[in-house]
Amino acid sequence: MSDESNLPSGDLLVVLRHGPHGSLWLREGLEAALVAAALGQRVSLLFMGPGVAALAANQQRGPLEQKGTLPMLEMLPLYEVEQLLAVEDDLVALGLGAECLAVPVERVGPAAVAALMARHPLVLNF
Repeated sequence: MSDESNLPSGDLLVVLRHGPHGSLWLREGLEAALVAAALGQRVSLLFMGPGVAALAANQQRGPLEQKGTLPMLEMLPLYEVEQLLAVEDDLVALGLGAECLAVPVERVGPAAVAALMARHPLVLNF
């Protein structure tokens, strides 16, 4: 886990709070991050709550045949979105260890979330 002094700062923090299936919130948050990065913004992503489920490797289609978001996650480095963070407690609650994740993330404690949000001038919640 990182301490507050090591937390990233940047132009935009996109907070992803919804899982990969059941709504379009996660997909729209990732799209917003990709568009902002394509326009030259420094973007950080924070996965929290059910949103950490998007990080799971080997995702399947949703019950309504919704596409997974794994291909979008794999595109992030192409857009220079390299700062991916996830709340440690939420990963643990879903049993997602480092070996279960599709992409590497920096784990942060719940107490660091407020500091992380304060370090970014623009925060979008999805």
